[in-house]
Amino acid sequence: MNQKVLLNEIVSNSPISRARLSEITGLNKSTVSSQVNTLIEKNLIFEIGQGQSSGGRKPVMLVFNKNAGYAIGIDIGVDYINGILTDLKGNIVFDQYHHLKKSSLDQNKDVLFSIIKELSNQIPDSPYGLIGIGVCVPGLVNTEQKVIFTPNIDWNYQLDLKSLIEKEFQVPVFIENEANAGAYGEKVFGAAKNYDNLIYVSVGTGIGIGIVINNDIYRGVNGFAGEMGHLTIDFNGLKCSCGNRGCWELYASEKSLLHNFKENGRITSNQELIHLANQNDPDVLMALQNFGFYLGIGLVSILNTFNPQAVIIRNELVEALPMVLNSIKNSISSRSNDQFTNGHELFLSSLGKNAPALGTSSIVIEHFLEMATA
Repeated sequence: MNQKVLLNEIVSNSPISRARLSEITGLNKSTVSSQVNTLIEKNLIFEIGQGQSSGGRKPVMLVFNKNAGYAIGIDIGVDYINGILTDLKGNIVFDQYHHLKKSSLDQNKDVLFSIIKELSNQIPDSPYGLIGIGVCVPGLVNTEQKVIFTPNIDWNYQLDLKSLIEKEFQVPVFIENEANAGAYGEKVFGAAKNYDNLIYVSVGTGIGIGIVINNDIYRGVNGFAGEMGHLTIDFNGLKCSCGNRGCWELYASEKSLLHNFKENGRITSNQELIHLANQNDPDVLMALQNFGFYLGIGLVSILNTFNPQAVIIRNELVEALPMVLNSIKNSISSRSNDQFTNGHELFLSSLGKNAPALGTSSIVIEHFLEMATA
């Protein structure tokens, strides 16, 4: 326990001296000295030069060894796989992005393994090498880390992805929901560092919600919390693949936004939408206005339910076009009491497309450091 406490302080505050560690933790100097020596032997920290003296011998400063090992984070999307290799501080050392022609895991398993192998090959010499792999998917992941439903990906639910990857690469593997991973990535490395309670809204083909309460991901009893893309906003609405009607994501997802444009063959991608919006195309501007309006409607229910400190939106269109964010804010303010409107911060994702992969990487790193100091 003492070792864990000391390592956490060194990770957060290095360079730091043994004397300062004793002051912060309340541990006596001999305990600090003994445990620090153990952490040095484990290659988790190392000594650098002397710091400034406050009236005696200059202290030897301690630094966290962020290069002791490396983690891989993988985000499996509907039409892409994004992979990153990070050091123990979450710095991205190498990345791989692969566009998928078909959203079928069976057909793309070889692509996934190829990306992991390529990332593994980029690991520099280090005491621990590859410490683990984190993978996130846009669907339901139960408490046993098994994927049991992916509404927008053709997935073989008999496939135990965790066991499959662990067998191939011989390291711990963690499977997580994409929105949960994105929320955790923003919490550990991004815009939400200073918030204990937050909501992360991932808007893509569908809508996923990641919930962080008191600094921990809230998963619910079976691991399914946050499926608020299937919140009903029109009780007589369209039939959804989840079995419900009038789901939020049928009105406020990228898939719904692009649907009408694709039918007439006019626009087929976000990039075209962004380009035409910047050209002041009236049809595109109206569609984006409605997109923001419907996003705001769902967010009002989320704000009223969770009363978070911060809401973080991850979406390429919202990040590229300020008018969409303004539409979201107007929709929220027109349907909320001022106390709700003023009681939270509304951010765009600071990590962009890497948020989920960084979230899975941080889960791997936390597990490694927990085991290393056990």
